[in-house]
Amino acid sequence: MMLQVGQSSSEAARRFIAFVNASPTPFHAVHNASVRLESSGFTKIREADDWEKTLQPRGKYYFTRNQSSLVAFTIPPNWKPGAGLSIVATHVDSPNLRVRPISKREKIGYLQVGVETYGGGIWHSWFDRDLSLAGRVVVTQQDGTFQSKLIKVDRPLLRIPTLAIHLDKNVNDNLKFNQETEFVPIIGLVAETLNKTPKDDKKSNATAASIQGNHHPALLSVIADELSVSPEEIHDFELHLYDTQPSVLGGVNNEFMFSPRMDNQVCSFCAVDAISTYATSSDFNLLEGNVNCIALFNHEEIGSVSTSGAESSLIPSLLQRLSPTPALHSQSVSRSFLVSADMGHAIHPNFTSKHEDNHQPNMNGGIVIKTNAKQKYASDAIGSFLVKKLVERKGGKVQEFEARNDMACGSTVGPMLSKLGLRTVDVGNAMLSMHSIRETAGSHDVQNAIDLFTSLFEGFAELDKTLTLD
Repeated sequence: MMLQVGQSSSEAARRFIAFVNASPTPFHAVHNASVRLESSGFTKIREADDWEKTLQPRGKYYFTRNQSSLVAFTIPPNWKPGAGLSIVATHVDSPNLRVRPISKREKIGYLQVGVETYGGGIWHSWFDRDLSLAGRVVVTQQDGTFQSKLIKVDRPLLRIPTLAIHLDKNVNDNLKFNQETEFVPIIGLVAETLNKTPKDDKKSNATAASIQGNHHPALLSVIADELSVSPEEIHDFELHLYDTQPSVLGGVNNEFMFSPRMDNQVCSFCAVDAISTYATSSDFNLLEGNVNCIALFNHEEIGSVSTSGAESSLIPSLLQRLSPTPALHSQSVSRSFLVSADMGHAIHPNFTSKHEDNHQPNMNGGIVIKTNAKQKYASDAIGSFLVKKLVERKGGKVQEFEARNDMACGSTVGPMLSKLGLRTVDVGNAMLSMHSIRETAGSHDVQNAIDLFTSLFEGFAELDKTLTLD
């Protein structure tokens, strides 16, 4: 029987696709999340400001850190310090390739761009793709100050070509390549640039802040044109490679999404969508209980140890600022609940043996609760029970995932955030080809995640009152 995609599921999936297509980097994801929040009445605050004294009941606030992480929260009508937080924690980074600080490379007539691998990508999937650049660039303003601006080049610029099968007869039996020497993108031909870019005769006079000698003039020219500045006004950048092929719905009934970065922009989008929709609903001014919160972290794919990662002070600082005394802080932690939302592994029809026999989540089968006895995931019976009841409120379904004993288990931001004392559960949507440049997920599951997060914001505090624990 063919599975039909409902109107709400299809609409949620299309909203996600628009978001991910506009968000090739964590910087863009945070920017686009901020735009959505502001359109729903959220006020931007800054960590440097003394905003604790200005928070108001029924207030909606958000702040960002380093353009690459975001925290948003809403204040209930009866709020006072010591109240708990209902948190959805996600991450906005994905495995990719990043331009090196000195990227200029040239070989047998080809202009190449030096890159570094980020995270645990399925790197062979990056061969023969139409790649471009996106990220942030520090430029000089007209008044002499400096600004970090976002950039997204919308046309193919780079390619990592495979070696023809005629030159590698065993490629289909044993594909191996050196990530340093055989995985370097080409951006052009030397002969084509000789008459278009000036020779770099200023390198000896370059200042410490100049990067003109570190990159091909042709590359700097593309960046300058995109930002309407001169190459000399570019002082530094963080540029990521991304696949220019747009994300799409697919499958005979549009039951799939084919897209990059679904791990973990799906959960990040759903968190933003849920809190934005909740904050503009008629129930927002009536519901009492916890502060509702979303946290979009950076650097999960490389361990979360950074100023914008889950190991940073983002959540501890928010808890402390909302409940500043030791007693109030402890009360707040004890009343809080954190849903760590990250994508999970769907059963693969060609590799069914990779899943434990009784833990085989399906795409479009509902929220996946992820459990690991070694605490690679933070879920326990309490967290799982709470999620099941929250999903039940919206008429949804849950699935269970636990890794085989003879296979390693991944991890998420959940365990590290649970160290704060927060009750934590790890959940996600099921997907295939995680960490490929093109992943596959279920289009129904976007709405399933939104429903869970909305149920958390609407009903956790009341549900928690019915549970006796310590």
